Amino acid sequence: MNRKKIAFSLSALAAGALLSIAVPLSASAHISADPSESAAGSFSVITFALPHGCDGSATTSMRIGIPEGVVSVTPTVNPNWTVAEEEVASATPTEDGAGTPVTSRTAAVVYTAITPMPDGVRDTFTLSLPIPADAAGKTLEFPVTQTCEKGETQWDESTVAGEAEPEHPAPAITVTEATGDEHGHGATAAASDDHAATARTAASGSSDDVLARVLGVGGLAVGAVGIVLAVTARRRPSA
Repeated sequence: MNRKKIAFSLSALAAGALLSIAVPLSASAHISADPSESAAGSFSVITFALPHGCDGSATTSMRIGIPEGVVSVTPTVNPNWTVAEEEVASATPTEDGAGTPVTSRTAAVVYTAITPMPDGVRDTFTLSLPIPADAAGKTLEFPVTQTCEKGETQWDESTVAGEAEPEHPAPAITVTEATGDEHGHGATAAASDDHAATARTAASGSSDDVLARVLGVGGLAVGAVGIVLAVTARRRPSA
């Protein structure tokens, strides 16, 4: 029996098992925003996924900060939470589509749990909002304060390209160039985005969950190969 082959096979099996367990946990550890990008001047429906509590403590509220420049927000009802908006005076007053002056904006949307959400489950929160027309090439961050029965977590650190991901990154989307088809569709475009977002959430949750599943399957495959090699080496007679 070739001891080296058996040792290699067992190592591959262990590595595959660890990968299948560790990757899904790490990939879904942060609060994510889906989709991750949207065109300047468009209406976007953004879903924020909350995957866990605060170090094991149940979540009682989610405060989602709205970037400066976003003039309005329409929160989607979640039957497990009450919802409220925090209004502040706009730094730069603007006008709505009808030419009416807009002197205030929504600074944050706060979801408060009717019953605290246990650490071992996940939930999602969806907002419909207009992407600023002058934001192409920028990243819009939505800092989140996750309050729990014991303690809270501030998801407000910026992610910088080329640098290591921070411990508590703020959910964010990248604003792409306008496509020329953002205006004139109004509620129809928003309704279409709502339908698409709902379908994505129902089918697979957040994009992080999809990545976790793919990498997890890869880890199991590595483990399976290790088992086959181990069995083959064990059955082969020694020279």
